[in-house]
Amino acid sequence: MNTSTPNGAERPGADPRRTAPKAVVIGSGFGGLAAAIRLSCKGYDVRILEKLDAPGGRAYVHRQDGFTFDAGPTIITAPFLLEELWSLCGRRMADDIDLRLMSPFYRIRFDDGSHFDYSGDESAMCAEVARFEPSDVPGYRALMVAAERCRVLGFEEMGSIAFDRFSDLLRALPSFTRMRAWETIHTLVARHIRHPKLRIVMSFHPLLIGGNPYSVTSAYALIHSLERNWGVHSAMGGTGAIVRGLVGLLERRGVSIQYNSPVTRIRVTGGQARGVELADGRFEAADIVVSNADSAWTYRHLIDVAHRRHWSNRRIDRGRYSMGLFVWYFGTRRQYPEVPHHMMVLGPRYRELLADIFKRKKLADDFSLYLHRPTATDPSLAPTGCDAFYALSPVPHLDSGTDWPAVADAYRLRIQQVLQDSVLPDLANQIATSKVTTPLDFQDRLGSYKGAGFGLEPLLLQSAWFRPHNRSEDIRGLYLVGASTHPGAGVPGVLMSAKALETVVPLASSFQ
Repeated sequence: MNTSTPNGAERPGADPRRTAPKAVVIGSGFGGLAAAIRLSCKGYDVRILEKLDAPGGRAYVHRQDGFTFDAGPTIITAPFLLEELWSLCGRRMADDIDLRLMSPFYRIRFDDGSHFDYSGDESAMCAEVARFEPSDVPGYRALMVAAERCRVLGFEEMGSIAFDRFSDLLRALPSFTRMRAWETIHTLVARHIRHPKLRIVMSFHPLLIGGNPYSVTSAYALIHSLERNWGVHSAMGGTGAIVRGLVGLLERRGVSIQYNSPVTRIRVTGGQARGVELADGRFEAADIVVSNADSAWTYRHLIDVAHRRHWSNRRIDRGRYSMGLFVWYFGTRRQYPEVPHHMMVLGPRYRELLADIFKRKKLADDFSLYLHRPTATDPSLAPTGCDAFYALSPVPHLDSGTDWPAVADAYRLRIQQVLQDSVLPDLANQIATSKVTTPLDFQDRLGSYKGAGFGLEPLLLQSAWFRPHNRSEDIRGLYLVGASTHPGAGVPGVLMSAKALETVVPLASSFQ
């Protein structure tokens, strides 16, 4: 039994003869690792079961031909949420993780070759805005005031509230009203900014967490404020270095991770989660089960329908899910020093492309890309003289019916041509290694419902109380963390879901 406090000291009055309650965590993404740390520090005996051969989930690391590629999240904001986890374990994150502040945070490149360097420096930002439209500078400042209000109300006040009861929603309604949360983020931006390119710059952020700026609640303007207050960071060694650091914290606490251990069923008797069944036939009994798997996948595929009055198949199918992701990881034999760490390479269309992706579920001929060049900060992620990249293209999820095995290579070649013609000259002759993942991989490998990259889209009526709860509405002893539960996707949201979990999970001492 773990009877120590987070700093390793013995808890006063701890009874060494009492067995600690057992918590099984499904998945070792950021949410599962953070939940395991917090539960361990609360006195639970924690075991993590991971389907893949290594930790990280969507933050898995691919290594190929001497190149290192972070599979998913690459942007670290609100690093204090990570620092909290190290502190709970009596350590300093800075001793294990080297975070570097990005400058600029991103470069947004338009199809005509013009670009906007987005940063946290207010004077630099005003100068960038003025390059496009001087009269929009006051509107930009007003937008940042609104973003700060959204951060305080939506992130600080609501992010770690589990929205477990309807009364939690009622108490939050005044804050939703003050944020004008019924508006979309594009509507909020357009009220302050007139230039069409600046409207894109100030409203694209929800795409980083799976949402269409023309549909997502304006509350997500809080991302501007998070970035301005705490910066955009990248970890030396890649995001995978943070995953390894979290695993190290768990190892020091005696928490084990079983890899290659896919869970096939959460066993429920009498309305109570009793443990999990694995693909190899084993049964892991537990006092509580925490799923870091996609919430729709958890309910649809891991729990018998007889136990799901709230999350019926019909309710799950009616949800509106985020876009899918086509990701091309590639290494080059030469370096491209003029390309920053984070770049958005926009195509000729914006609003209509988003409509194709989110509404029409149509794989378009054009695309916009997030181009990630981590070797701009950490050259060790590629062989000497080379660069590592990934190009991420938002695409429709699997409801589009796209035959990805048939079209993936042609789609990759179109991306290659666009990058070669814009920011990576001679790319076709410089490729040293290449790997592609599609929404089909998200479904089959990561257990993502419909192959959606971020679970449910962060619409107003799929946020807070309306999002899958951190404590299951259907099953006692079942809890959920991760991108597809409250408060939502993105590394800060996923880490906050584990913090919200703490507010609803029973005290370890309550188990006898």
